Amino acid sequence: MLAYQHAYHAGNFADVHKHLALFSLTRHLLRKKSSVTYIDTHAGRGLYRLAEPETQKLKEYESGVGALWAGRQALSGRNELLDAWLAALQRLQPASMKTLSHYPGSPWWLAQALRSHDRLSLFELHPGEHGCLEGQPLPGEARRIHGDGLAGLQRVLPVATPRLCVLVDPSYERKAEYLEVAESLRFVARKVRHAVVMVWYPLLPAGRHAALLEAVRKADIRKVWRSEFEVRGLDSATHGMYGSGLLVLNPPWGLGDELESALDCLMPRFGPQARQRAGWWVAE
Repeated sequence: MLAYQHAYHAGNFADVHKHLALFSLTRHLLRKKSSVTYIDTHAGRGLYRLAEPETQKLKEYESGVGALWAGRQALSGRNELLDAWLAALQRLQPASMKTLSHYPGSPWWLAQALRSHDRLSLFELHPGEHGCLEGQPLPGEARRIHGDGLAGLQRVLPVATPRLCVLVDPSYERKAEYLEVAESLRFVARKVRHAVVMVWYPLLPAGRHAALLEAVRKADIRKVWRSEFEVRGLDSATHGMYGSGLLVLNPPWGLGDELESALDCLMPRFGPQARQRAGWWVAE
């Protein structure tokens, strides 16, 4: 199924959760000099103009990154990670624009962390999205690959660099994707023991993410940390996402505390029902 286009949802609350965590993760990885191979299995367009018709149709960014952007002066100085993330977002906006006009997808957040000895591979299966990705100016060098990211991930492992960081962020339009993602996480953990893998999943009323979580718990892997960020309670969610979830295999020390602190600062911007929970899903 190739119907999903993230442009309709760019900059929503789930993107804030996911990309704030990704930004924190890359900063932790950059503390060591050894080279990193980054792999994004579901890259999307890479950069989204918020004025595009698709993004304007739902305007999910208004209650996502837009809420933070509007209150960035009040947030300034309260949290170092959040300050750095918003500063990176500011640098992406055209100098002549005072409003938020562009929102970066995961390829941009990964590419901005690249050093000359690092590598980045971006997989995207949707032909239209891949075409947009090909035309995006990304910082650093990146391989843009038109193909299935989970299958491609298995083909390219092991990698030549000492370290590996993978982002797995599918649309989950197919129920089978939840277990496919769990199997991919198990495969990477066995193939590259010290790989850092971040998996995103939606929190939906149907609760299908439970199959992913249970499969990961039963897999023969260790050190999987979980973060879930909800903007409304399950009881009030009749349709659509009520929250965003992340699993991180082999999280760098300090990542969890840093992300939790940043989310605590921004939660008031998402309303009275916003909450987070985090902790080890599978301990060492």
